[in-house]
Amino acid sequence: MASQYNDFLETTPVSDLSQLKDNDIAIHQNGNLVKPVRLDNGLYAFQDGTGFDRVVLDCVTSLTHGADLLWIETEKPNVAQIAEMVNEIKKHVPDAKLVYNNSPSFNWTLAFREQVFAEWQANGQDVSAYPDPTEVPKGLMSVDFDQSDLAVEADRLVQQFQRDSSREAGIFHHLITLPTYHETALGTDILSEGYFGDLGMLAYVRDVQRQEIRRDMASVKHQDLAGSNIGDDHKEYFSGDNALLAGGKDNTMNQF
Repeated sequence: MASQYNDFLETTPVSDLSQLKDNDIAIHQNGNLVKPVRLDNGLYAFQDGTGFDRVVLDCVTSLTHGADLLWIETEKPNVAQIAEMVNEIKKHVPDAKLVYNNSPSFNWTLAFREQVFAEWQANGQDVSAYPDPTEVPKGLMSVDFDQSDLAVEADRLVQQFQRDSSREAGIFHHLITLPTYHETALGTDILSEGYFGDLGMLAYVRDVQRQEIRRDMASVKHQDLAGSNIGDDHKEYFSGDNALLAGGKDNTMNQF
């Protein structure tokens, strides 16, 4: 496999050993002596357009040497792109299973609106009401298009992304990294805006606590989740009836 990887290197021919400088490396490739092209950071350059084949080789090598699942990253959440790669891998390992990261690193809204724009344009549909992504980058992100036919179709594709990619690209398991980080950041921003604005404490009561109660979420009793009951059990074990407990009939958790 290592020799196959060397075939992807960008090289220059070496006709005379005097062309080599100190610490240069040369390899014998297809009957010729060549020198790999080195980048400024010291790493070796790969030929343009070999990324797909290198990923496939990496995956096949991993699977044939004991890996159970693959984790492939793509530049965008595009079902066709994922399927092309996985289908090529399955030519070598038919039962290959893929884990795919539905990553918050993607701009999902923009990626799917651009995808729909490109498909409609290729099919001859009228897209004159929308900015061309090649001329106005991120123009389709405008809130003005949120209720448009294009945005509705893009959201439909996002909604069924897991089903489509599992069916078309053989994705075995979907995951999403860092969703709680983003959800917490957004929630804190919205809460702060209301709490320090006109809503005051109602920003928390209406939009957080009341929603927890309505949804019957255990988190509303944060004392319990923080370990108050465990602490009380610990105190009772050592102090019996003399234990100073956080719980009891007057505990604020009993309000819920």
